Amino acid sequence: TLFICALVFLSSCGSKKNVVQKSTGTVLLEATPVKLPSVKQVEHIKKLDSKKLNQYTLKYIRTYAPIAVYEMHQHNIPASITLAQGILESGNGRSTLAKKSNNHFGIKCHRGWTGERVYHDDDEKGECFRKYQYVETSYKDHSEFLTKRKRYAFLFNYGPKAYKKWAKGLKKAGYATDKKYPYKLIKIIKEYQLYDFDNVSKKDFKQLEKSSSKKTKRTRLKTTLYIIKKGDTWYSLSKRFETTVVYLKKINNIDTNELSIGQKIKVPK
Repeated sequence: TLFICALVFLSSCGSKKNVVQKSTGTVLLEATPVKLPSVKQVEHIKKLDSKKLNQYTLKYIRTYAPIAVYEMHQHNIPASITLAQGILESGNGRSTLAKKSNNHFGIKCHRGWTGERVYHDDDEKGECFRKYQYVETSYKDHSEFLTKRKRYAFLFNYGPKAYKKWAKGLKKAGYATDKKYPYKLIKIIKEYQLYDFDNVSKKDFKQLEKSSSKKTKRTRLKTTLYIIKKGDTWYSLSKRFETTVVYLKKINNIDTNELSIGQKIKVPK
């Protein structure tokens, strides 16, 4: 009996040792995404309905077009290029890498990256890729990746509407090893008419933002109670009820990020 007990004890010790995982980097503090105004992406997709295009790609455009336009006005990168790269690199957000890391642009760790990481087979086996808490952070990091590296500096001489030059320039600068990379981007941009988003001016974007803000204000008068469930976060609730984290916290007079199961909060009706 003592011998059997000893074996069970040693076995349990061994199993605990197996679940110890190697550190995958520091969890960086990421800003909670905010709700951006529509850039008429729904109307854009309806315009393409008769062409029998990939539904996953259309869904991706509907979700991420506002972020691409926002980044264009922040960093002068064509929204069409950002969207096309996101579509291609992430497989419409459905690739294994995108799902496990929210990395929509295939950005590798590179020297100096201290954040979380995942390992994935790409040009070589088990390469290190950046991991994000939010897809929106991936978009922001993509913009900073291009603007802060000298090898991409020449691209910004083309302007935010020269998507063909940008596509070819990205390959020339070494963003991808695939020789057909620029032509794949151009094909996506033409097929889904992503160049339309390059024409959303900063003035138009601000006007859309004001309209969106007025729409949010109109809903402030109507709220209902919601009971917090397991897995709920301020961000997931903001997406679910089509509002912003800031607004949810404001109507509930809460300034922390903590939520507890069973807690009642006000949400737009």
